[in-house]
This record gives sequence, C-alpha cells and structure tokens, in this order.
Amino acid sequence: MASGSQLSGKVAIVTGAANGIGRAIAHVYAKEGAKVVLADVDEEEGEKVTADIVAGGGEAIFRYCDVGERLDVRNLVCAATDAYERVDILVNNAGVVSKGGDFLTLEEEEFDRVIRINLKGNFLVGQAVAQRMVAQVEEGGVPGTIINMSSINAVVAIPAQIAYSASKGGIKQLTEAMALSLAPWGIRVNAIGPGTIQTAMAGTVTDPKASHAILSRTPLGRVGQPEEIASLAVFLASDGASYMTGQTVYADGGRLSLNYTALPLVKKKDGDKKK
Repeated sequence: MASGSQLSGKVAIVTGAANGIGRAIAHVYAKEGAKVVLADVDEEEGEKVTADIVAGGGEAIFRYCDVGERLDVRNLVCAATDAYERVDILVNNAGVVSKGGDFLTLEEEEFDRVIRINLKGNFLVGQAVAQRMVAQVEEGGVPGTIINMSSINAVVAIPAQIAYSASKGGIKQLTEAMALSLAPWGIRVNAIGPGTIQTAMAGTVTDPKASHAILSRTPLGRVGQPEEIASLAVFLASDGASYMTGQTVYADGGRLSLNYTALPLVKKKDGDKKK
C-alpha cells in the first residue's frame, strides 16, 4: 500500500527509471500514492523495478523508451494514457555522461550521442507530455507539472565532459522556455540540478583520488544519495511547489556556493613560457 499522500491519485511518467535517481524517484512516487509509468532502454532492470513497486503495494507499469526517438516517445505517452487515462507529472530523468575526450579530441559522434539523449530527449518527451497536459486542461482537468533533470554542470563545466556540460546547460534554458510557454495553461516546469550523487553514473566516486577531489569541494563533505533527489522531486511535483515554475533547484551539498571549480583551467605545453 502507498504510505504517503502528497501525490495520491496522480499519474507520473519517469524516464531513465531503471537505475539510480530515476529508480529512487519511481519508488518514492509510488509510496506517495502516484501511479507510475517507468521508462528506460534497460528493459530487464526496468521490469525489476516495476515488479518491486507492485510487490510493495504500489501501482506501476514499465515501457521501453529511447527518449531520442520520437516514435518511442509517442508510444510511451499513449501507454500512460491507455493505462491511466491522463498524465499529471513528468520527470525527464533519462541521461548519459560522455565516454570521455576533452574539447580538442571529443568525437562528433559522441557529442551527438550525449546531446541526443540528454537534451533532445528532454525536448521530445517534454513536448509530447505537454501536448497531452494542455489537452487535459482544455477538457477541464487539473494542470500538470514537468521536472527536468539538469546538473550543477549546467553552471560548473568539466573539461572532460564537454558534451554533458553543454547538454545540462541546455536543459536549464529549455526548462525556462518551457515554463514560459506552458504558463498560460497553469502547467509548471522546473528542474533539479544534482551535485555528485552515489549512482553507477558517478562510479568514479569509488576511486580514492576522485573521491577526495569531490569531497574537498563539497561543503557538506559527502556525496548525495538518490533518495535525497527523489525527495526533492516529490516536493516539486506536489501542491507545496504550486507557485514555482521556470526554476532550477540545485541539490549539491553546497558545491555551487564555493564559486570555484578546483580544476586547472589550462595545462601549459612543454616549452611554454610565462608572459
């Protein structure tokens, strides 16, 4: 049985729901009373998460979805409305990090891959769900809410993650533009900008040197947990955030308050002289 009531009766789509932050959000949404439509390209894990939610008394279904493919996105929204008649909440969580390469060496194909999933995916799913939400409002329904997953890297760039930083910065601006576009229907659009969260995507945290570097620039002195981001996603989807739209909320352990990157900006080549 659902243990909470902040999202009671709401229908929520969560992309990238098979692992990490998306999985945590799907679980807590179900506990808060939402009917959850989980979407991911990892069908095996997605089905497992869905089964866990149902076994715990929640209501959930899983659908395969490549968020960069318009047909998959349309089928996802249709599956949600066929099962539950409407969509009240979207969490645009699906995303990837770059496989590596600095600005001078990053391959075009890798840049395209990251932008396609992280930024284009937010646009495609957001647009499809927003169209449905607008129709619901015009039919007399209650306005919905959309939550995009940005990052502190929308503000603080990482030289080894050029494509990722660009995609997350784009999501921040996309969120603001979506919020303005959908405000006439009362549909709210906000974003979450996590700092370093203990997920498979942040696997480098297990490396002592990488861990020390991260913690040295995190005032709270620890990495975040997926459940902490999930709690914020509950708030943004709830009536408690009814006057918030167009905002990116950074849950980063104080990282952005330091206002420095703690990274060398330029590595001089051998033979370079001071000027």
